[in-house]
Amino acid sequence: MANGYHGAAMDEIAETAHVSKPVLYQHFPSKRELYLALLDSHLSALTELLLGALNSTTDNDERVQAVMRAYFRFIASDDQAHRLVFESGLVNDADVSARLETFNKTFADAIAKVIAEDTKLPLIEAQLLGRGLSGMAQVSARYWLETDGDLDLDVASDLVYRLAWRGISRFPKES
Repeated sequence: MANGYHGAAMDEIAETAHVSKPVLYQHFPSKRELYLALLDSHLSALTELLLGALNSTTDNDERVQAVMRAYFRFIASDDQAHRLVFESGLVNDADVSARLETFNKTFADAIAKVIAEDTKLPLIEAQLLGRGLSGMAQVSARYWLETDGDLDLDVASDLVYRLAWRGISRFPKES
């Protein structure tokens, strides 16, 4: 689906997947069903990667760094997967929108849980910060992708990590 959802034909998809069109239709009755299956797969992989980074340490400074680096590396390892997930042209489709919101909520809530446990902030405030940090990772990584390698991945993820950590580290610790 390098030409985007609307530009991809089932013939092209079957050829790229090295299967016949009838075989493709046996598994996916429509292009939309195929897209939703790919979306689920990529969102699941990204969620697992990010939650793994978040839970890789109890040191919050290292957590923020690990999450930012994981997000940037996901994009670097398969920019087409990221484009399929976040730039498909189907973000207003109810099923796609619901899946993206589930991903965003899962990731942001995991961040919020860590923030709420570590600070004196009420959960609702921690959830807002979780969404903010999640959005920072997503938007900055998408921008980095558009730089076509003009900015080194580690430099880019480190810049965003430092910005995020300097902000979040200022919140009071739970006594």
